[in-house]
Amino acid sequence: MPSNLEPSYEYQVGGSLRISAPSYINRQTDDELYQALRAGEFCYVFNSRQMGKSSLRVQVKHRLERDGVRCSSVDMTSIGSDSITPEQWYRSLIAAVWRGFDFGKPNDLKTWWQTQEAVPSVQSLQSFLEELVLKQLPDGPIAIFIDEIDSLLSLPFGMDDFFAFLRFCHNHRAEDLQYNRLTFALFGVATPSDLIQHHNRTPFNIGHPVELCGFTLAEAAPLAEGLLGYAKDPTVLLQAILNWTGGQPFLTQKLCQVLVKRCSGEIQGDCQLILPGQESQFVEQLVRSHVIEYWEQQDEPEHLRTVRDRLLYDEQNTGRLLGLYQRLLEGETILSDDSREQTELLLSGLLVRREGMLQIKCPIYQAVFNLDWVQQKLTDLRPYAAMLNVWAKHPEDASRLLRGQALSEAQAWSQDKRLSNLDYQFLAASEALDRQVTQQALEVARTQEITARLAQQEKNNRQQRRLIIALMSSLLIALGLGISSFILYRRSIYSEKVANLSTVDALTKSAQALYDSEQRLNGLVEAIR
Repeated sequence: MPSNLEPSYEYQVGGSLRISAPSYINRQTDDELYQALRAGEFCYVFNSRQMGKSSLRVQVKHRLERDGVRCSSVDMTSIGSDSITPEQWYRSLIAAVWRGFDFGKPNDLKTWWQTQEAVPSVQSLQSFLEELVLKQLPDGPIAIFIDEIDSLLSLPFGMDDFFAFLRFCHNHRAEDLQYNRLTFALFGVATPSDLIQHHNRTPFNIGHPVELCGFTLAEAAPLAEGLLGYAKDPTVLLQAILNWTGGQPFLTQKLCQVLVKRCSGEIQGDCQLILPGQESQFVEQLVRSHVIEYWEQQDEPEHLRTVRDRLLYDEQNTGRLLGLYQRLLEGETILSDDSREQTELLLSGLLVRREGMLQIKCPIYQAVFNLDWVQQKLTDLRPYAAMLNVWAKHPEDASRLLRGQALSEAQAWSQDKRLSNLDYQFLAASEALDRQVTQQALEVARTQEITARLAQQEKNNRQQRRLIIALMSSLLIALGLGISSFILYRRSIYSEKVANLSTVDALTKSAQALYDSEQRLNGLVEAIR
């Protein structure tokens, strides 16, 4: 392929495509949204970023205007800011709708605003629609497009009143036929449940949801025109591109553009004609070298980093999102539901619903946000990642579970976060093991305490036995001494009696002798003694 070949077909990567852009692809969604708005239905197109919502809005608005429908379009990012007040916001919205309908000079709007000084902002919006839009526009349908609706969710004040007013406009059709002329189309990265968040208010449950899907080969067929001359059959080349992008509009346009630049010599590479049968191999090499490898540096205009940031922006929920995504990467089949985790992954663009199942949208995403990437992010996120990764492969290995202070720190860290099922299983198993080990330690401590008490009791018993024996011995000794003392006492008393009797006997005999010897006085004295 000559290096000086000038491409005659222009691909646009990022941004809204102009009405006449040859690379704009009409999808089934275009006709669905057009027909619904033409019938006066409230519609909303909620999907991930860079799926072509803004371009769809431009194209459908143009088609409606050709049919005589009066349209006004508002990009919410142009009027919202962190410091804006509710009154300023409603004034900016009304001014943007005014300009879209081309009502006249701004001074006319300022004059009308003077009549709304003491009126609440939502009522001013209602008055604007009734007094200026519905009355001043000729009879016929009116459509107001509101793009980037998700930017309202980050305003410093609640937007429940605004979305409740949109629901009022829909429901008021039964009472005021003029409201049948008015319809709204909302575009953004959101869900209906995001719009009215106060649980005491009726949810945003009106409107026709329009699902925005990726390109099919039949829909994307016009893109093959820009591939003419680079392969014998550009449709085969386009199919190879769609196989990698899953029909994702941004990636599809980007790969087509990269291929053209590569083959036209604008970027380094082989400029030879892509031979039949080599289309898939050529596109794969192109994807890996210009998209997947060093993707963070090559991601211009930004797309993959947008997906990444959507996954990681809320640290409290990141673990649960990545855990669910990891299960898909590992081949698990997951049924689609309305859980917050699945909704967030769908809004990130990473996943799609197909036949009631969750699936990764395209091989490019799967190659960029692969298992290694997920593991690394989870490792950065979790303080216990290394232990969990080993335990996940060998759940029977209890040595990898957390215990004590490590478990307490992990539980404190997980307190305000929504983690994956694997995280909760790991923490639950760790908690069960910690309880078991603590219980065993308590049992051991109790056993040791009982053993110590028994040993002390036995020691006390031995001491008591020794004391009793000592007391008994002392008693026996004391008894023996007492008996001996008593015997000696009795003996001493007896001896004394005997001695006394002998003395008395001697005195008696002496007195008798003196009396017989005629010494009667002396004998009487002796006898008295």
